[in-house]
Amino acid sequence: MRIHIATDHAGLEFSTQLQHHLAEQGHDVVDHGPVEYDPLDDYPAFCIRAAQAVVRDQTAGVEALGIVFGGSGNGEQMAANKVHGIRAALVWNLATAELAREHNDANVISIGARQHTVDEAIAFIDRFIATPFSGEERHARRIAQLAAFETDGTLLPDPRAAADAAPAGGESADAMDPEAG
Repeated sequence: MRIHIATDHAGLEFSTQLQHHLAEQGHDVVDHGPVEYDPLDDYPAFCIRAAQAVVRDQTAGVEALGIVFGGSGNGEQMAANKVHGIRAALVWNLATAELAREHNDANVISIGARQHTVDEAIAFIDRFIATPFSGEERHARRIAQLAAFETDGTLLPDPRAAADAAPAGGESADAMDPEAG
């Protein structure tokens, strides 16, 4: 599988160690930066490029996932999620790594390099990669709703809007309007 990785200065050492682990596991690892330590670098471009590469590969039929790192992983997840077609999840334990794939079909995970040891991150990544999407209808339906909103802003109707439109007591608006009918 091809794994796209990106980070900022906070995760650079982390990323290097994880790339070695993934390569040893037989994965094709693509590093999207940075190439050297710069305490003032900014994560968005690195993470967005990694996410774009995941979408590009998946669209071309290449099995690919992404992993982004930073101090907390929060901003990196947000950056990756700006890319159309990405479902990036912040992972902080084995359960969130597994559920990101199993329920959400996440194609990118984000991990806080200042929050976890390398061994913990390796366990999260290995679990994420090994877990397939369940394909259950309820999960597929929810993912389709996210994709519809991302594509054209479509949302399911707000059930409160229908309740607000109906007058109290269950009468129709026409029955209460003396001008109706």
